[in-house]
Order: sequence, then C-alpha cells, then structure tokens
Amino acid sequence: MKRILGIDYGDVRVGLAISDSLRITAQGLDTLVINGSDKKFINGIKELQKKYDFEEVVIGYPKNMNGTKSEKTEKIDSLIPRLEELGLIVHKWDERLTTVSAYKTMKEMKISQKEKNRVADRFAATYILEGYLNMLSR
Repeated sequence: MKRILGIDYGDVRVGLAISDSLRITAQGLDTLVINGSDKKFINGIKELQKKYDFEEVVIGYPKNMNGTKSEKTEKIDSLIPRLEELGLIVHKWDERLTTVSAYKTMKEMKISQKEKNRVADRFAATYILEGYLNMLSR
C-alpha cells in the first residue's frame, strides 16, 4: 500500500502529516509556508509526492460549527481539482476542533507559545490523518 498525506490547509502555513506504508500511524512533517500562493502549495505537494510516493491525500475541510460551508471550505473546494490533476485521490475530512485539540495537546505537553505557533499546523494535520486512518481501520 502507498502512504497517505494529511493536509491542514492555511492561507499562510500548511500543516502536513504522512502515514506509514501500512496506513496505521501518522507522523507530522515540516510545515509548508505558502503565504497565500496556490502555486507554492501545489509545488510543495508535488515535491512531497516525489519524496514519499503517496497517491491519496486527506485534506481538512473546515466547516462552520453548525455544519455549513465556510470561506475556507470554498477555498479547499477550489484546490481539490488541482490536487487531482497531480493524479491524487482527495478525501475531505471534517476538521472541526482539530486545531483546538492540537492546542490542548501542546498545552498538556507544556510547549511554549513560540513553539506552539511553529508546530500547531503539523499537529492539526496529524489529527486529520489519524482520524482518517482510524476510520479506515474500522
């Protein structure tokens, strides 16, 4: 089996996580800094695809708490065809509260505020991917 990439998309930073080849565990990767550039985002994913040989991605789909679409979900919807052009199978994952969970974990780990800002997106991507992998294993 090939690995799966988890994505926590943000306009400035994109959190990333990768599964193992058995699709059991998720490991956070370095954050991709895109500063609002779709081109940087797609090029970053291309580079990761070469390095990790994945054919599926799970991208966080940030709905509003009442389940309606947000501005960010519309942005994700516009990026999905571009990811599919890379030959990727794209799965949307309801990411409500993943960032909250990430910050809670970091607080429990006593990670400094400066460090939290650096790793929060990676934690969120890991939670997104772990949720998807758990669903697959059921």
